[in-house]
Amino acid sequence: MQSIDKGHEPRDVDVTAATRGVWLVKVPKYLAERWEKAEGNSEVGKLRLTRSKLPSGQKPEVLFTSSDTIMAQVGTVSDIPHQHKFALTAVANQNLTVFSQSPNLDRVFIEGKVIQRGECHPIADDNYRKLKRKQLEINNKPKREIVLLQQVVMAYKPRSDHIFSSEERQKKKEDAKRSRLDRDRVMDMLFAAFEKHQYYNVKDLVGITKQPIPYLKEILQEICTYNMKAPHKNMWELKPEFRHYRQQEGSS
Repeated sequence: MQSIDKGHEPRDVDVTAATRGVWLVKVPKYLAERWEKAEGNSEVGKLRLTRSKLPSGQKPEVLFTSSDTIMAQVGTVSDIPHQHKFALTAVANQNLTVFSQSPNLDRVFIEGKVIQRGECHPIADDNYRKLKRKQLEINNKPKREIVLLQQVVMAYKPRSDHIFSSEERQKKKEDAKRSRLDRDRVMDMLFAAFEKHQYYNVKDLVGITKQPIPYLKEILQEICTYNMKAPHKNMWELKPEFRHYRQQEGSS
């Protein structure tokens, strides 16, 4: 996307074709897609203008016939109408000009002044009816449908091991590596820790004592209380009798 500053840079404008009259015509999407895929300077079709024999002021009949090259293109729609009619309308007081840019965007060209507006409508022939029927089928086709599978579809690869299983085994290995210390020794480390802080979670106590979690919880249940309510939910603290015991020992 161009920057705003670059978009306002001065460019040369070629006004050679400024006085040329051009038609501004709205065409169906399927026809525009075919034209975009056509090679440069190739013929996409022919126009036939029939002057009406009615009094002056009557608009001419315009018939557009697509070229064989356009009809033979392999696109999203295989069968498109071969002929189209133009419904012409007046430009009125509008002043419309068609511009184009060079491939390197350094020059701007005026292709002409719009002298006629119109819309390109397909003629209701067999090809047009087939096209509309196909469009209706596509639009009415459900986005999800049940399909009978003739063979097993492996949407995922089964695994004999999963991440959570591996983490659980690793956790058990780490607990097994921790050698159990004497019960009194572990209690001394716990009492020393609780002299610094009143509340601990089990993870912090494992880091302090380096003991397996099941063994540590056995000791904690004897000397500590597990808080189930806020503000110290899921944390351990010494039972009152042990807090008093440590306090007495410290004062002696």
